[in-house]
Amino acid sequence: MGTTETLAAVPAGFARHPRRSPLTEPWEPIYFKATPEAYILGLRLAEAHTNSRGLIHGGLIAALADNAMGLSCSLKAGNLLGLVTINLSVDYLGSANIGQWLEIDTNFMKIGGSICFAQCLVTADGEPCARANATFKIARKK
Repeated sequence: MGTTETLAAVPAGFARHPRRSPLTEPWEPIYFKATPEAYILGLRLAEAHTNSRGLIHGGLIAALADNAMGLSCSLKAGNLLGLVTINLSVDYLGSANIGQWLEIDTNFMKIGGSICFAQCLVTADGEPCARANATFKIARKK
């Protein structure tokens, strides 16, 4: 896909995700959309996102769900030094295929004094393919 085609394949409201890491670098480009309620991640699925059987890798889904939920908790909690994942569980509900738009939307957060709980839904072209739950340890600024 060329640059023009790639941009056309990104849903309205999404921009390049500014937080990059060595883990996610091979999966670029990753996109985001921030709302008052959540930090939504998305990407157009490609061969680089597959396992040896040509299916979208569950590890990709788990890592991006963890990222989206952590960013959403940070957005809602404010005044944080950071979050550390202390639990992550993923239920794979269906498959996702090359060419589909994968979107990770955090739809529940409960933020306490030192712990944050989050839940997200992962969709491929709007159809659920996974759901995830995470618990994060909060490091707050003094």
